Amino acid sequence: MQSSHLRIECDPLNSPFPVPWSWVMETLSQSPQVSQLHYFRSPTLLSPDGRHAAYSRIQLRVGDHPLITSQVSSALFVENLETEDIHAIPIHAPFANNPFIRDVELESAGTIAIAIPVSWSEAGDRLLIREFESLFSSSLASDFAVIWDCHSQTAYTIAPSGFPYSYAMLLGWSGDRPDQVLFEASLMGESDAQRWVVDCQGRTNPAPDAQPAVFGRTLR
Repeated sequence: MQSSHLRIECDPLNSPFPVPWSWVMETLSQSPQVSQLHYFRSPTLLSPDGRHAAYSRIQLRVGDHPLITSQVSSALFVENLETEDIHAIPIHAPFANNPFIRDVELESAGTIAIAIPVSWSEAGDRLLIREFESLFSSSLASDFAVIWDCHSQTAYTIAPSGFPYSYAMLLGWSGDRPDQVLFEASLMGESDAQRWVVDCQGRTNPAPDAQPAVFGRTLR
C-alpha cells in the first residue's frame, strides 16, 4: 500500500472544486502492478464556527488494465473538534458505496467515485459534498451533491432532474437560496450550460442569474 498527497492540478469537468485527477493519472501511469492500492487524503475543510472538520480518504485500486479496470472510491469523514467524535458520511450514488466499492457487479468495471468536501453552511450545521462519478475510458462524467446535516446526522444525495443533460457540475450553495444547491448542467459538447437550483427533495428549478456561495476554511 502506498500513500500520497500530491498537489491537485486539474479536473475532468473543470470544476471550481477539483478532485485529485493529476494524482489519479500519475499514479496509474507509474503503477502497472495488479490490484495495488494507493491512498490520497483531501485537504481538511473547517466549518465557519470552528467546531467541525471534514475531509475525505480516496482509494485507488489499480486494475490489470489500469485505464480500463482500475477503481477510484472514497470515504468522507466529519470530526467534531469539541468531542473528537468522527462520523463517516454515507454517500449513495450509482458508483459510490461508502466507504469503498463492494458491489460484485462493479468489481471488474473501471469506476470512479470521488467525494470531497466543498462548503459548510454559513451557520456550520450542514456540509456540502461534491460526489464526482465517472467510468474510465468513457465520456460519462457528472457530479452529485451530498448534504450532511450535523444535527440529524442525515445525508441527502441530489442531482438536477426533469430535463435532458449529460453532465452536471456542482457550483456550491445558491447565493440567494442558501438551503438549495447550485448546479451547472448541459449536454456534452454544447457550450450553453444552464444553471439550476436543487433542494433536498431533488426539486429542480432554473436559476440563470444565481451565484454560488461557499463557507469554511481549507487547511492543507
